[in-house]
Amino acid sequence: MQATAPALAAEKETGSKPTIVLVHGAFAGSSSWNGVVADLKRDHYPVIAAANPLRSVKGDAEYVAMIVANVKGPVVLVGHSYGGEVISVAAAGRPNVKALVFVAGYAPEVGESGVSLSTKFPTGTLGETLAPPVKLADGTSDLYSDQSRYWKQFAADVPQADAVAMAVTQRPVTQEALGEPVAARSWRDVPSWFVWGALDRNIPAALHAFMAKRASAREAVEIAGASHVVMISHPHEVAKMIERAAEAQ
Repeated sequence: MQATAPALAAEKETGSKPTIVLVHGAFAGSSSWNGVVADLKRDHYPVIAAANPLRSVKGDAEYVAMIVANVKGPVVLVGHSYGGEVISVAAAGRPNVKALVFVAGYAPEVGESGVSLSTKFPTGTLGETLAPPVKLADGTSDLYSDQSRYWKQFAADVPQADAVAMAVTQRPVTQEALGEPVAARSWRDVPSWFVWGALDRNIPAALHAFMAKRASAREAVEIAGASHVVMISHPHEVAKMIERAAEAQ
Protein backbone atom coordinates (compact mmCIF):
# COMPACT_ATOMS: atom_id res chain seq x y z
CA MET A 1 0.00 0.00 0.00
CA GLN A 2 1.33 3.45 -0.92
CA ALA A 3 1.92 6.02 1.77
CA THR A 4 -0.70 8.70 2.16
CA ALA A 5 0.20 12.26 1.21
CA PRO A 6 0.28 13.60 4.80
CA ALA A 7 2.37 10.65 5.94
CA LEU A 8 4.90 11.25 3.19
CA ALA A 9 5.07 14.91 4.11
CA ALA A 10 5.74 14.01 7.72
CA GLU A 11 8.50 11.57 6.80
CA LYS A 12 10.54 14.34 5.18
CA GLU A 13 10.66 16.21 8.46
CA THR A 14 11.01 13.32 10.86
CA GLY A 15 14.75 13.13 11.57
CA SER A 16 15.11 11.75 15.09
CA LYS A 17 11.75 12.99 16.38
CA PRO A 18 8.65 10.80 16.51
CA THR A 19 5.74 11.71 14.28
CA ILE A 20 2.75 13.09 16.20
CA VAL A 21 -0.60 11.86 14.89
CA LEU A 22 -3.50 13.90 16.24
CA VAL A 23 -7.02 12.42 16.20
CA HIS A 24 -9.97 14.69 16.91
CA GLY A 25 -13.18 13.59 18.56
CA ALA A 26 -16.89 13.95 17.90
CA PHE A 27 -18.48 17.33 17.10
CA ALA A 28 -15.06 18.67 16.10
CA GLY A 29 -12.52 18.56 13.28
CA SER A 30 -8.79 18.52 12.60
CA SER A 31 -8.56 22.29 12.98
CA SER A 32 -9.29 21.90 16.69
CA TRP A 33 -5.59 20.99 17.00
CA ASN A 34 -4.31 24.20 15.35
CA GLY A 35 -2.87 25.73 18.52
CA VAL A 36 -1.15 22.48 19.49
CA VAL A 37 0.18 22.02 15.94
CA ALA A 38 1.77 25.48 16.02
CA ASP A 39 3.79 24.57 19.11
CA LEU A 40 4.77 21.14 17.82
CA LYS A 41 5.89 22.50 14.45
CA ARG A 42 7.86 25.26 16.16
CA ASP A 43 9.73 22.52 18.00
CA HIS A 44 10.31 20.67 14.71
CA TYR A 45 8.01 17.70 15.27
CA PRO A 46 6.46 16.10 12.20
CA VAL A 47 2.69 16.25 12.66
CA ILE A 48 -0.35 14.71 11.00
CA ALA A 49 -3.84 15.81 12.03
CA ALA A 50 -6.03 12.94 10.87
CA ALA A 51 -9.55 13.56 9.58
CA ASN A 52 -11.36 11.12 11.86
CA PRO A 53 -14.35 9.71 9.91
CA LEU A 54 -16.54 9.47 13.07
CA ARG A 55 -18.50 6.54 11.62
CA SER A 56 -17.56 3.60 13.86
CA VAL A 57 -14.82 2.83 16.35
CA LYS A 58 -13.64 -0.15 14.30
CA GLY A 59 -13.65 1.68 10.97
CA ASP A 60 -12.18 4.89 12.36
CA ALA A 61 -9.41 2.95 14.09
CA GLU A 62 -8.60 1.09 10.88
CA TYR A 63 -8.29 4.42 9.09
CA VAL A 64 -5.92 5.83 11.71
CA ALA A 65 -3.96 2.55 11.80
CA MET A 66 -3.33 2.88 8.05
CA ILE A 67 -1.87 6.34 8.60
CA VAL A 68 0.37 4.97 11.36
CA ALA A 69 1.46 2.07 9.13
CA ASN A 70 2.65 4.51 6.49
CA VAL A 71 4.81 6.57 8.83
CA LYS A 72 8.46 5.56 9.00
CA GLY A 73 9.75 5.63 12.54
CA PRO A 74 8.07 6.00 15.93
CA VAL A 75 4.63 7.54 16.36
CA VAL A 76 2.88 9.25 19.27
CA LEU A 77 -0.89 8.86 18.93
CA VAL A 78 -2.95 11.65 20.48
CA GLY A 79 -6.73 11.41 20.83
CA HIS A 80 -9.32 13.91 22.01
CA SER A 81 -12.66 12.74 23.46
CA TYR A 82 -14.02 9.91 21.26
CA GLY A 83 -10.66 10.02 19.49
CA GLY A 84 -9.18 8.43 22.61
CA GLU A 85 -11.13 5.27 21.88
CA VAL A 86 -9.92 5.36 18.29
CA ILE A 87 -6.22 5.69 19.10
CA SER A 88 -6.32 2.93 21.71
CA VAL A 89 -7.77 0.50 19.16
CA ALA A 90 -5.63 1.79 16.28
CA ALA A 91 -2.38 1.21 18.20
CA ALA A 92 -3.06 -2.50 18.66
CA GLY A 93 -0.44 -4.49 16.77
CA ARG A 94 1.45 -1.35 15.69
CA PRO A 95 4.96 -1.63 17.16
CA ASN A 96 5.97 1.85 16.01
CA VAL A 97 3.43 3.48 18.37
CA LYS A 98 5.60 4.50 21.32
CA ALA A 99 3.06 6.48 23.34
CA LEU A 100 -0.62 7.33 23.68
CA VAL A 101 -1.79 10.75 24.83
CA PHE A 102 -5.42 11.11 25.91
CA VAL A 103 -6.53 14.73 25.72
CA ALA A 104 -9.88 14.81 27.53
CA GLY A 105 -10.18 11.43 25.87
CA TYR A 106 -11.91 8.15 26.54
CA ALA A 107 -9.70 5.14 27.34
CA PRO A 108 -12.14 2.21 27.41
CA GLU A 109 -11.39 -1.37 28.39
CA VAL A 110 -12.34 -4.12 25.94
CA GLY A 111 -16.11 -4.33 25.88
CA GLU A 112 -16.62 -0.77 27.10
CA SER A 113 -17.82 2.19 25.05
CA GLY A 114 -18.01 5.91 25.57
CA VAL A 115 -21.64 5.51 26.54
CA SER A 116 -21.00 2.71 29.03
CA LEU A 117 -18.10 4.57 30.62
CA SER A 118 -20.36 7.56 31.15
CA THR A 119 -22.57 5.47 33.42
CA LYS A 120 -19.67 5.02 35.86
CA PHE A 121 -19.70 8.74 36.69
CA PRO A 122 -23.09 9.97 35.44
CA THR A 123 -22.50 13.67 35.96
CA GLY A 124 -21.72 14.65 32.37
CA THR A 125 -24.39 16.67 30.56
CA LEU A 126 -23.62 15.86 26.92
CA GLY A 127 -26.82 13.89 26.35
CA GLU A 128 -28.93 16.86 27.39
CA THR A 129 -27.39 19.11 24.74
CA LEU A 130 -27.67 16.95 21.62
CA ALA A 131 -29.95 17.84 18.73
CA PRO A 132 -32.46 15.22 17.48
CA PRO A 133 -30.64 12.40 15.60
CA VAL A 134 -30.45 12.63 11.81
CA LYS A 135 -31.45 9.31 10.24
CA LEU A 136 -29.16 8.08 7.46
CA ALA A 137 -29.86 5.80 4.53
CA ASP A 138 -27.78 2.95 5.96
CA GLY A 139 -29.90 2.80 9.11
CA THR A 140 -27.47 4.65 11.35
CA SER A 141 -28.04 8.09 12.83
CA ASP A 142 -25.83 11.16 12.95
CA LEU A 143 -25.59 13.13 16.17
CA TYR A 144 -24.92 16.86 16.40
CA SER A 145 -24.60 19.15 19.37
CA ASP A 146 -27.37 21.72 19.57
CA GLN A 147 -25.61 24.84 18.27
CA SER A 148 -27.26 27.08 20.84
CA ARG A 149 -25.81 25.01 23.69
CA TYR A 150 -22.39 24.20 22.23
CA TRP A 151 -20.46 27.06 23.86
CA LYS A 152 -21.40 26.30 27.46
CA GLN A 153 -21.28 22.52 26.99
CA PHE A 154 -18.05 22.07 25.05
CA ALA A 155 -16.02 25.21 25.12
CA ALA A 156 -17.02 27.51 27.98
CA ASP A 157 -13.43 28.74 28.40
CA VAL A 158 -12.97 29.97 24.81
CA PRO A 159 -14.40 33.22 23.39
CA GLN A 160 -18.07 32.92 22.50
CA ALA A 161 -17.50 33.95 18.89
CA ASP A 162 -14.99 31.13 18.45
CA ALA A 163 -17.37 28.63 20.03
CA VAL A 164 -20.18 29.74 17.71
CA ALA A 165 -17.95 29.05 14.70
CA MET A 166 -17.00 25.67 16.16
CA ALA A 167 -20.67 24.80 16.62
CA VAL A 168 -21.49 25.68 13.02
CA THR A 169 -18.56 23.71 11.60
CA GLN A 170 -18.87 20.69 13.91
CA ARG A 171 -18.71 17.25 12.32
CA PRO A 172 -21.31 14.70 13.39
CA VAL A 173 -20.60 11.32 14.91
CA THR A 174 -22.88 8.34 14.47
CA GLN A 175 -24.97 7.36 17.45
CA GLU A 176 -23.78 3.80 16.89
CA ALA A 177 -20.10 4.78 17.21
CA LEU A 178 -20.61 6.30 20.64
CA GLY A 179 -22.26 3.10 21.86
CA GLU A 180 -19.89 0.66 20.14
CA PRO A 181 -17.87 -1.51 22.56
CA VAL A 182 -14.18 -1.52 21.72
CA ALA A 183 -12.61 -4.81 20.68
CA ALA A 184 -9.04 -3.85 21.60
CA ARG A 185 -7.20 -1.48 23.89
CA SER A 186 -3.55 -0.54 23.86
CA TRP A 187 -3.21 1.58 26.97
CA ARG A 188 -2.30 -1.50 29.04
CA ASP A 189 0.68 -2.18 26.75
CA VAL A 190 1.71 1.25 25.47
CA PRO A 191 2.80 4.04 27.86
CA SER A 192 0.06 6.62 28.26
CA TRP A 193 -0.34 10.27 29.27
CA PHE A 194 -3.61 11.96 30.25
CA VAL A 195 -4.65 15.62 30.38
CA TRP A 196 -8.13 17.01 30.91
CA GLY A 197 -10.07 20.03 32.11
CA ALA A 198 -11.45 20.25 35.62
CA LEU A 199 -14.68 21.72 34.21
CA ASP A 200 -15.19 19.20 31.41
CA ARG A 201 -18.96 18.82 31.01
CA ASN A 202 -18.81 16.00 28.46
CA ILE A 203 -16.54 13.59 30.31
CA PRO A 204 -16.48 14.31 34.07
CA ALA A 205 -13.11 14.96 35.67
CA ALA A 206 -13.68 12.01 38.00
CA LEU A 207 -13.98 9.69 35.00
CA HIS A 208 -10.78 11.07 33.48
CA ALA A 209 -8.97 10.45 36.77
CA PHE A 210 -10.37 6.92 36.95
CA MET A 211 -9.22 6.07 33.44
CA ALA A 212 -5.76 7.55 33.99
CA LYS A 213 -5.28 5.57 37.19
CA ARG A 214 -6.55 2.37 35.58
CA ALA A 215 -4.09 2.84 32.73
CA SER A 216 -1.19 3.45 35.13
CA ALA A 217 -0.56 6.66 33.24
CA ARG A 218 2.98 8.00 33.20
CA GLU A 219 1.48 11.43 33.82
CA ALA A 220 -2.04 12.65 34.58
CA VAL A 221 -2.79 16.38 34.63
CA GLU A 222 -6.05 18.14 35.42
CA ILE A 223 -6.10 21.76 34.26
CA ALA A 224 -8.07 24.05 36.54
CA GLY A 225 -10.96 25.86 34.88
CA ALA A 226 -10.54 24.11 31.55
CA SER A 227 -13.43 22.82 29.45
CA HIS A 228 -13.73 19.75 27.25
CA VAL A 229 -11.73 21.45 24.48
CA VAL A 230 -8.61 21.78 26.59
CA MET A 231 -6.41 21.52 23.48
CA ILE A 232 -7.97 24.77 22.21
CA SER A 233 -8.04 26.74 25.46
CA HIS A 234 -4.68 25.43 26.75
CA PRO A 235 -2.70 24.42 23.65
CA HIS A 236 0.71 25.07 25.19
CA GLU A 237 0.14 22.75 28.15
CA VAL A 238 -1.21 20.04 25.86
CA ALA A 239 1.66 20.40 23.38
CA LYS A 240 4.21 20.18 26.18
CA MET A 241 2.67 16.95 27.44
CA ILE A 242 2.76 15.49 23.94
CA GLU A 243 6.42 16.42 23.68
CA ARG A 244 7.18 14.83 27.04
CA ALA A 245 5.53 11.65 25.79
CA ALA A 246 7.56 11.83 22.58
CA GLU A 247 10.81 12.25 24.49
CA ALA A 248 10.15 9.61 27.14
CA GLN A 249 12.22 6.45 27.16
